[in-house]
Amino acid sequence: MKLAHGTTALPTFMPVATQAAIKGLTPQQVESLGVNLILNNTYHLNLRPGIRILKEVGGAHKFQGWNHNLLTDSGGFQLVSLNKFTQITEEGALFSSPFDGEPTMLTPEESMSIQHAIGADIMMQLDDVVSSLTVGPRVEEAMWRTIRWLDRCIEYHNKSGRKVVQNLFAIVQGGLDPKLRDLCLDEMVARKDRVTGYAIGGLSGGEAKDVFWRIVKQCVDKLPADRPRYCMGIGFAEDLLVCVALGVDMADCVFPTRTARFGVALTFNGPLNLKLSKHSHDLRPIDKTCPCPTCNDGMSRAMLHHIVTLETAGAHALTQHNIVFQARVMGGARDAILNQTFPAYLKKFFADYFGDTGYPEWCVNALRSVGVDLLEEKSNVAIISGDGAKWEYSEAA
Repeated sequence: MKLAHGTTALPTFMPVATQAAIKGLTPQQVESLGVNLILNNTYHLNLRPGIRILKEVGGAHKFQGWNHNLLTDSGGFQLVSLNKFTQITEEGALFSSPFDGEPTMLTPEESMSIQHAIGADIMMQLDDVVSSLTVGPRVEEAMWRTIRWLDRCIEYHNKSGRKVVQNLFAIVQGGLDPKLRDLCLDEMVARKDRVTGYAIGGLSGGEAKDVFWRIVKQCVDKLPADRPRYCMGIGFAEDLLVCVALGVDMADCVFPTRTARFGVALTFNGPLNLKLSKHSHDLRPIDKTCPCPTCNDGMSRAMLHHIVTLETAGAHALTQHNIVFQARVMGGARDAILNQTFPAYLKKFFADYFGDTGYPEWCVNALRSVGVDLLEEKSNVAIISGDGAKWEYSEAA
């Protein structure tokens, strides 16, 4: 994916730098990890430092010292999740400023204007966001409004003259209703010549995983294959790989950086809770095969156990490791796709990651839908159902 600040290989995971910084790391540290696409938050940057400062300095790249690619969300999700007094009208989203309580309106045009000032390489349209667990007429209302707001974003963006260097992505909505998703997909695909890529929105809000993957697959199957396809808000390793198998190119989530601050390291054998006392005398690195500075510079599990959640250095060390882990998961998938060994990569990953605990049933179902059978050649494998029940799979059964 060639953007104004360089080329990003797909599929990719985007670390989230909400306030124009990944918590605990400098831009130089992030760059040294091999990351070249991060996500900034439009809502927060508009409030602080504000658009005037960003315009004066020449955009968020210069403001935060980041010389690589940058994606910004539209601000719609934060209005719903952070401000319970937000009112959605056809004009836009009316909310109270968290600083002075003043009523503020965010319209599609204003969202584009803010993202133009930020200077993001990829900008998201303003969408009407509802929880994935919402049912009833509000879901259809939000879906049609998202389409109308996309047209307003397109019109404003095209008039700005920034279409060449800043790319606009549409967001597919429609909740968990396949019919509404299809209607939205038809409308979004009809605007293919006016947007650069597509995002799948409205998921990762607590819906059943077996429903989640089916909606993702429905969207990916219908979206243009020659445009980037971005599933918003996913970060668990199994979620990432299932979505890549379904055809997703991009993903983002605060999970790897947030879980690092809770003392959890991500590994190919599953998450490692370094707060547990069993690590207090373990002088091994988190992962001897990991190229991150934490594992490479000799910081042991015992040392991390000693400082996690107590010293900021522990959070910094685990954040670097977890970001590299996400990159390794996606980079491994990318290499396997290019080498035409992706099914084998998936089977090895799931076998190593879940081990004897059992494969999630939804992962098995999702990957079977694209011709990858995790249970092939397995004689006795535990499967974890959506309700947490565990049962044994055998070829005989």
